[in-house]
Amino acid sequence: MFASFMVNAWIAATIVAVVAGVVGFFIVMRGSSFMAHAVPHGAFAGAAWAVLAGFNPLIGLGIFAGAGAVAISVMSRRRARGDVVTALALTMMLGLGAFFLSRSGVYSSQVFALLFGQILGVSSVQIVPVAVLGALCLATVAVVYRPLMLASVLPDMTAPRGVNAGRMSLVFALVVAAATTMSVPIVGALLMFALLVGPPAAAACLVRRPGRAIGLSVAFALVTVWAAIALAYLTDLPVGFFVTSVSAVLYLVGRVVSGRSRRRGSGKRRQAVRSSAPVGAAA
Repeated sequence: MFASFMVNAWIAATIVAVVAGVVGFFIVMRGSSFMAHAVPHGAFAGAAWAVLAGFNPLIGLGIFAGAGAVAISVMSRRRARGDVVTALALTMMLGLGAFFLSRSGVYSSQVFALLFGQILGVSSVQIVPVAVLGALCLATVAVVYRPLMLASVLPDMTAPRGVNAGRMSLVFALVVAAATTMSVPIVGALLMFALLVGPPAAAACLVRRPGRAIGLSVAFALVTVWAAIALAYLTDLPVGFFVTSVSAVLYLVGRVVSGRSRRRGSGKRRQAVRSSAPVGAAA
């Protein structure tokens, strides 16, 4: 499990998990899970185009992920329904991906790698761009943390506070595109969506304070990828199966624990009201 050929897998998975935990928290807070599903598929089409054109797939990933994220962000603000724009972008990108792959004549291995990643086959050369893009994502979130948090949680309060909600939406779309570009070659388009939504959603169920929720989201994402790699190594089953399964289990556990906490809190409040009521009223 910790053999030399596995070192790159552990390093790349850790970087991807940290970025997914941070960026995914804002995706959940903003209700942008559909966008997080569409942008990686746009990146998939870009990688397919790069394979057809003979370029580095990372270039195609960046171009298409950025274009898709910006288009969704801009069109969603121009009196167009965000879900409709995202759905159209998703289907168009998938269609383009299928077209590019059909023209290149490369199918099984390339499609599997683009959709589900090849985390156990990460090379040392791939680590550098992943680390650079990951650091760029985290640095950008750190710089715009306060206005981005305000725009994500209280969008109606952005104008009185002097925050441009449209600008924050565009900046965040570019962050999602960068996170997608760095992660798709490692975990694939489908699995990145699971990491961007599952662990952050589980953390949001358990913790209300943003700072703690982001930390718990990162911890859950790390647990997800580390457990997936270990289980895949031990069972010889696909990593993707364990990534999606662990993410789903974490979210279900978070919902159950959150529901019990709310019921317990409601019971304590009712008991407090009864105990503080006047004797005559109780009679």
